[in-house]
Amino acid sequence: MATAKNVKDVSPHEFVKAYAAHLKRSGKMELPEWTDIVKTGVLKELAPYDPDWYYIRAASMARKIYLRGGLGVGAFKRIYGGSKRNGSRPPHFGKSSGSVARHILQQLQKMSIVEIEPTGGRKITSSGQRDLDQVAGRIVVVAP
Repeated sequence: MATAKNVKDVSPHEFVKAYAAHLKRSGKMELPEWTDIVKTGVLKELAPYDPDWYYIRAASMARKIYLRGGLGVGAFKRIYGGSKRNGSRPPHFGKSSGSVARHILQQLQKMSIVEIEPTGGRKITSSGQRDLDQVAGRIVVVAP
């Protein structure tokens, strides 16, 4: 039983839960008024049941940018997309909401966790990397 040194040492599920709780506690991220009624993609029929889904998505997006920079709105639309069910017709891939991804990226940018990369997309800032590593350091890792 040891503590993690960075985000890569921690289970993704545990880190996203911990960082979402950190974002909610900090109060720096403001929720838009449409979070309770918006669908997260064209492939969904209903809004998410979890009231904290916005913080969870933001934590997941921050982790993805930490691990692999250069991701923009289009990449996140593809990452969080899935199978669109067309009734009796065959299913096809459907992208997730670009508005949700754009708004979360703008919020993370306002909190100075990510910044715009000159070649396109976003990358993690040094303060954002420190913030994510601190949250990951609080998570206990079971030694293999």
